[in-house]
Amino acid sequence: MDTKQQLIENVHIDKSLQLVRPAIFDIFDHLHQNPEVSWKEYKTTSYIRNILQQQQDSQAAGASDDAGIRIHTFDDITGVVAEQGEGPFTVAVRADIDALWQDVRGDGTFQANHSCGHDAHMSMVLGTFLVLRQLAFHPPAGTKIKWIFQPAEETGQGALAMIKKGVIDDVDVLFGVHLRPAEEVPDGQAAPAIQHGSALFIKGRIRGNDTHGARPHLGNNAIEVAASIVHQLKNIYLNPMIPYSVKMTQLSAGGESRNIIPGNATFSLDLRAQTNAIMDQLTQQVEKVIRHCASLHNVDIELEFGERMPAAEIDSRAQQWMAEAISTVLGADQLTPTIITPGGEDFHSYTLQKPELKATMLGLGCDLKPGLHHPHMRFEREAIITGTRILTEALLIALQKGKGGFETR
Repeated sequence: MDTKQQLIENVHIDKSLQLVRPAIFDIFDHLHQNPEVSWKEYKTTSYIRNILQQQQDSQAAGASDDAGIRIHTFDDITGVVAEQGEGPFTVAVRADIDALWQDVRGDGTFQANHSCGHDAHMSMVLGTFLVLRQLAFHPPAGTKIKWIFQPAEETGQGALAMIKKGVIDDVDVLFGVHLRPAEEVPDGQAAPAIQHGSALFIKGRIRGNDTHGARPHLGNNAIEVAASIVHQLKNIYLNPMIPYSVKMTQLSAGGESRNIIPGNATFSLDLRAQTNAIMDQLTQQVEKVIRHCASLHNVDIELEFGERMPAAEIDSRAQQWMAEAISTVLGADQLTPTIITPGGEDFHSYTLQKPELKATMLGLGCDLKPGLHHPHMRFEREAIITGTRILTEALLIALQKGKGGFETR
C-alpha cells in the first residue's frame, strides 16, 4: 500500500464528508440567498471569515490539532485567504465569490444573482476545509494548504488583485472548480481541466458633431459609424482552425429629440479567442478596423481596454492529479476529456502571471440548465458534495505526490 492510500484510509474522508454535509448545504443556501456583485462582497467576505474563524476558535478551545489555521483579509479589497501548515511546498484551492447583476424577474428591476455557480464553488471549497478540519488533518511536514476566496471574477480583475496581494507567491499547485452546463458535461461526470478561451472587453466612444435631421451633410451620424464598425468587424479573418469572435454588445446614441442626428455614441465590444496568440492577433485587427472607420467617417474614436482574461494554460501534472481524484470518487468511466469552451475565466490570470504555477480547474457535471448566466439557472445540489469530495482528494494527492516531484526540481 502506498503512502497516499494509507493517508486516505487513515482519515476516512467519506465519513467525515457525511458529518459536515448539512453544514455545506447550509452554507450554500445562505450564499445563494445573499449574493453580492463584484468588489462589493462585504457580507460574503465576513460570512466566509466567520466560518473559518469558528473552526479556528474550536481548535484553540482544546482540540488536539496544533497545525494552526491562519486567516487573512484585506483593508482595501474583499476576499479571504486561509492557510494551514508550514513549508516550502503549497497546494491551494480557489473559489470565486461574486455574483452577477441581472433582471431576474423580467420586469426591468436588476439585482445581484448567483447564476454562474459561484455560490456552489464557495460551498465546495469551504467544504474541503470543513472535511479536513473534521478529520483533524495535518498537512505533511514541509507542506501547506491554502484556501483562496477571490472577489470580482466577473470583472476579470479579481485574480489580478489577489496576485498583487502576493496570495500566490508561495503557491506551487492551484486547483479551481466550475459547474458545467448539462450539454457540456452530464451529471455524475467530471473533467480534469477546462480549456477556457481568452476574453477581452473594449469600451469605445465615437466623437463627432450633431446635426439637424434635414441637413446630414453638416455633421456625423454616429449610428452609421457604429454600423460601419459592425460590418467591418465581420471582415476579420484569422486561422479558421482556432475559434474566435468579436461582437458589438452595447450601443448608445442620441437623446429624446428624433430630429437630431447624433454625432456621438458609446459602444462596447466583446472579443473571444481560444488561444492567447489568436487574441493578440484579433485585438490588433479590431484596432485596425476602428482606425479605418474613424478615418472613413471623419470622426474620432477612443478605445478603453478592460482587463483581459487569458486563455487557459493547463499543467499536465495538475491535470493528472485531478483526473486521479475524479476516478477515485466517481470511477474512471465517469472521467471526461478536457472541456474546450469559449467562455472566459480569470482563474487563468494566475498562470499567466506565474508560469511555473501548476494549475487546473475541475469541470463538474451537475445537470446545469438552462445555462450559465441564465437568470434562472439551476443544477443538482448533490453535485456540491461530489465536488467537495473530488477537490479534497485532489488536495491530498497533490500534497503527497507533488511534494516529492517538486523536491527534485
